[in-house]
Formats: sequence, C-alpha cells, structure tokens
Amino acid sequence: MKILVVLTSHDQLGDTGKKTGFWLEEFAAPYYAFKDAGADITLASPRGGQPPLDPKSDDPSAQTDATRRFKADKAAQALLANTHKLQDMKAGDFDAVFYPGGHGPLWDLAEDADSIALIQSTLAAGKPVAAVCHAPGVLRHVKSADGQPLVQGKSVTGFTNSEEEAVGLTGIVPFLVEDMLKNNGGHYSKSGDWQPHVVSDGLLITGQNPASSEPVAQALLKMLG
Repeated sequence: MKILVVLTSHDQLGDTGKKTGFWLEEFAAPYYAFKDAGADITLASPRGGQPPLDPKSDDPSAQTDATRRFKADKAAQALLANTHKLQDMKAGDFDAVFYPGGHGPLWDLAEDADSIALIQSTLAAGKPVAAVCHAPGVLRHVKSADGQPLVQGKSVTGFTNSEEEAVGLTGIVPFLVEDMLKNNGGHYSKSGDWQPHVVSDGLLITGQNPASSEPVAQALLKMLG
C-alpha cells in the first residue's frame, strides 16, 4: 500500500507579512494512521525539500498526541525535511493520494498544474484521493473526464466559511473553500465548527477541519482495504 502525501510549499499569508504553510495535526495524524497501518509513505511538495509549517499549528494549544509523537520522531522529521518535487511524482506509482490542509494550499496547490494532473490521473486510474480542511481547495480547477468541475454533483466538505471567519482570515485568503466547492456544483455539507466531519463520494474523500484529519485517514485506509 503506497500513499503519496502532497504538502504545500507556500509560506506567505497573503500580504499580511505573516507566515502560513501546512497544518501540523493534519499531516501528523494521517501520517501515523498510514504508518501504523503498514503503508509505504512518500512525501512531495511543489518545490521539494522542507515544506513550511504554519506557525499557529505549532502553538501549545494546537498540540495532539500525533503532533507530540511527530516532535519526538527524528525519522519522520527527516522525511518531511526532504520532500520530493511534485512534478516528479506519477499517479501510477501510488495507490492513493492525500492532501493535508493549512492555508498554504489555497495559494499554490489549488493553482498547481502538476497537482491538478496528479488528481485527475489518480481518479482516472480508479484510485482514491483524500483532502482535509483547506486542502479540498486543491480541487478548485480539477476536472472530471467530461470536462466539468470534478466536484460537480459530488458530496464534499471542507473548511467552513464560519470557521474561516472565526480565525479572522475571510478577507485574506484567495478564496473560501466552502464557497468554491458550492460554486463548482458540489453538494457541500458541514458539521458544527471544529467538529469532525468526513464525506466520501466514490473515490473522493474530504474532511472539514483539523479534527477531521484522523477520520479522513481512516476512511482512506478503509477504502484501500
């Protein structure tokens, strides 16, 4: 079982002068779910090397068992520091693709031609793609075989407008995940703010927020059987 985890390379939070990147819990919890299930994990990002960590996800208040495990895991840290370049990854080499969130993907992965092609090829090959929190934003320009938006007519979720409002970034992000999924024809659903919520539709698995990261990973593992 080979799983490709695709992380952002983007570290600027709009023009605020603040940093962003990937959200630690949304990487760590799925990483250990996959690892403990015996998966062979490959990490990639648009630029390769160390992906930027959203500093807020490193706050003491944001720590979980999975993030604490990561902090003590030198091998996992070394793997993360040396991600492969996304352009070198081929859908045929993996059984599934997983996207952790954080605000970074809204700027780079949502617009990245290699990422779009990877998702389309993976799904076309009958393999699952999963994304959590802001990462469903990577589906923005992905098309299905008939040229329509991939999420059109599909049941999906992702970071809610009210959650974005709560973190004070509604006017900073390039687009709102909830609005984008709806505008592209997705059947969007959500749970309460910060409550776990996972939606599977065919080969596509999406999760609402950081609390959904472990359940999304488990849903992907179940799909892989």
